[in-house]
Amino acid sequence: MVAGRIPQGFIQELLVRVDIVSLIDSLVPLKKAGSNFVARCPFHAEKTPSFSVNQKKQFYHCFGCSVSGNAIGFLIAFKHLGFVEAIEELADFAGMDIPREASADNTGLSKSELSRLFQVMEQVANFYVKQLRSSDHGKKGVAYLKQRGIEGVIAQDFLLGYAPENWRILLDQFEQHELVQVGLLGINDKGDYYARFRNRVMFPIRDKRSRIVGFGGRVLDDALPKYLNSPDTVLFHKSREIYGLHEVIKANARPLRILVVEGYMDVLALHQLGLTYSVATLGTAISQSHVELLFRFSPELVFCFDGDNAGRAAAWKALSVVIPLLKDGRVVRFMTLPQQHDPDSLVRDEGAERFVDRMVYAPIFSDYFFAHYENDLKATEIEIRSRAIKEVRAYLAQLPLGAFRDEMFERLSGFIKRQVVDSDSDLAYQSQQKTYRRKSPRPSLPSLVMAMLLQNPWLIDIVEQKELDLEQLEFEGVDKFISILQVITEYKPANCGLLTEIFRGHADQAIIDKLVSLDLLIPEDGVEVEFGDALDKLLVMARAVSTDRLLVRAREKELTPEEKKRLLQMLADK
Repeated sequence: MVAGRIPQGFIQELLVRVDIVSLIDSLVPLKKAGSNFVARCPFHAEKTPSFSVNQKKQFYHCFGCSVSGNAIGFLIAFKHLGFVEAIEELADFAGMDIPREASADNTGLSKSELSRLFQVMEQVANFYVKQLRSSDHGKKGVAYLKQRGIEGVIAQDFLLGYAPENWRILLDQFEQHELVQVGLLGINDKGDYYARFRNRVMFPIRDKRSRIVGFGGRVLDDALPKYLNSPDTVLFHKSREIYGLHEVIKANARPLRILVVEGYMDVLALHQLGLTYSVATLGTAISQSHVELLFRFSPELVFCFDGDNAGRAAAWKALSVVIPLLKDGRVVRFMTLPQQHDPDSLVRDEGAERFVDRMVYAPIFSDYFFAHYENDLKATEIEIRSRAIKEVRAYLAQLPLGAFRDEMFERLSGFIKRQVVDSDSDLAYQSQQKTYRRKSPRPSLPSLVMAMLLQNPWLIDIVEQKELDLEQLEFEGVDKFISILQVITEYKPANCGLLTEIFRGHADQAIIDKLVSLDLLIPEDGVEVEFGDALDKLLVMARAVSTDRLLVRAREKELTPEEKKRLLQMLADK
């Protein structure tokens, strides 16, 4: 990835240049249906098309599973890309070069220089493979892999290799400074170069775009550490990469579940026995970046840990990381292994079928979570029970709004009785949830106006003709209405797709996306008239709300001269 921030202006220009219909049609064949283009949704199984792409709005929406977005959002969802990766792919599709703003972490490397480093990594991996298969010293690596039961097909699929003790032969084929840049060579305090990997079986680490970004190495003698990973470089960040993910995607782009284990050899053994949805973290604890990356590819994650104290501590650490990411539809399980076993030894001892049974029936997040607190929540001592309640609430408060969070709080209430749960904070939460759950068959008037404006930004002309005093508007959601007006006025987006991109990462993005996806059932030639009528009704409603509030205030205390003038004017306008 080229360093430096991508200018917002370029992203807007890119979305103008790319036709979302052409982009999606190149990946999912579309058919014309009225003013839209339709297909079977690529994000859920269906027999009849409910996936619709609107060329005028440059926006897609599925009426079956409710996914929606612009061209960038489609690439992120369909190809499991990060935001910057989606921009890069969209720029390639449009034939545009990406400009970069200077940033504090700018590596100063050009696109061609980075491409060269990826090429170096590929060539070094092939060098290690050749050393494993052809050199005399590589026989030690072959013997180790055979002793661990790794077959040649798996070694080939995962590009396993051997780093020789005499690392200087690397310098016969590669530039020294390039080997330093990719982390294969280091520089000690004396300024001398040294190899990070010597006499080790090598495990190339690929990113989800199949590029080799780093290596792991397993020592073949008594040297420490036993396992060693590449350091962070311009290509590699171990907190963002997952070993085996490339191979998982290659086997199945959308696996039913992903099994997360701890070691390279575990991944190899599991893949060899048919569990081709297994991955491993790179010697680090699971991070939110890891979890979000994995959830792009599968809705269910199974974390596998040793059954000892360290394993239980690691499992709870993973739970703490995962909990803020558990949106509705995501499933997490915790699989605990018998003592003295790791995944490699257990799957070979019991067989793949028994191992899969253990995994499928492993405790689901909710059961695992409440089992941890069950004794304390049932304790007769008030001090122990209240401490547990406080801890549970603190965890559950991190869950995203939705049905899963509702159910978790309901389950807590079953443990500790309704009167205990109904504290002031829980009452506030329940009130919030009632609002969240409420579904109206038709959008409210403010929502209708905002939805029409978001879907048709050119309607801002009608709003501007009204010469509104925004500070005097009063109705539910007025702050969001004003925010939308300000964004459209400042950026003047040509279509809905451009407008939603401006709101990416905004505090109101979820609400904006929901309004944009509303099917208003208004023909295109009637949008302007419908919007004008709805806006007039909204302004009348806002004036009534403001009038009522001033009348109430007048009964309670003396109005200011400005407030009196406003009230008289509004009463005269009635």
